[in-house]
Amino acid sequence: MQQLPYVLIEHDSGVATLILANPPMNVVCGPLTRQLYAALRALETDPQVRALVITGAGDRAFCAGSDINEMQDMLQPGEVLEKKLVFQNKVFELLRAFPKPTVALLNGYTFGGGLEIAACCDFIIATATTKLGLPEVKLGVFPSSGGTFRIARRIGMALTKQLVFLGEPVNGETALAWGLVDQLAEPEALSQVAFDLAARLAAMPSTSISSAKALINDCFDKSDAELISQSLLASDRVFCSSDAHEGMRAFIRKEPPRFS
Repeated sequence: MQQLPYVLIEHDSGVATLILANPPMNVVCGPLTRQLYAALRALETDPQVRALVITGAGDRAFCAGSDINEMQDMLQPGEVLEKKLVFQNKVFELLRAFPKPTVALLNGYTFGGGLEIAACCDFIIATATTKLGLPEVKLGVFPSSGGTFRIARRIGMALTKQLVFLGEPVNGETALAWGLVDQLAEPEALSQVAFDLAARLAAMPSTSISSAKALINDCFDKSDAELISQSLLASDRVFCSSDAHEGMRAFIRKEPPRFS
């Protein structure tokens, strides 16, 4: 286990687990954001890491939002941008564009910046009773690190407005029905379900997954012509990869593939 004051990183069979560790509620603060950036930068180029799980330390919260005490010093023009939001948005976008598959394991309260982090992941797993929300409006502000547009891409404008404008949380069952989370698990099985999914993803061909992920992530932001061009370039690269040779060899021989 690699340990920093606010971030823990565990490695197991190609899966890295990144743990937000700012107890008791694992709230986002400046040091945590900086260490999250450093961890993501290291993991994205680590050839031993093929999938990433993100969760919170303890059993109370995945991440319950931002440190309100810290934000009280950001109430003058330009301060919140300089001290928090510009870099925080950069870090969250780094997670969204992470070239390997990502799984958010919501092991407790997931509010504000915590839900914005989860929304950057490819898959979100929770329990039926997990509480998720964007309560920033009750502080006189709004979700400023992707909560407006990334949540809307997941569940549509109407439901996002309900989350943002009212600031009320929903439980895991409602979040699943809305499409905000992808899967529910029993509390005692939550970690194993998330790890099993990550392990399945880690066994997939990495170049294919990263290429497909980039195209899916860009599907609302680029024209069809741009996406076709991007897809053609990626396809040429993927078809020349060792994984393509292995996949087709295994299919013809009716064997399970062993991707590198």
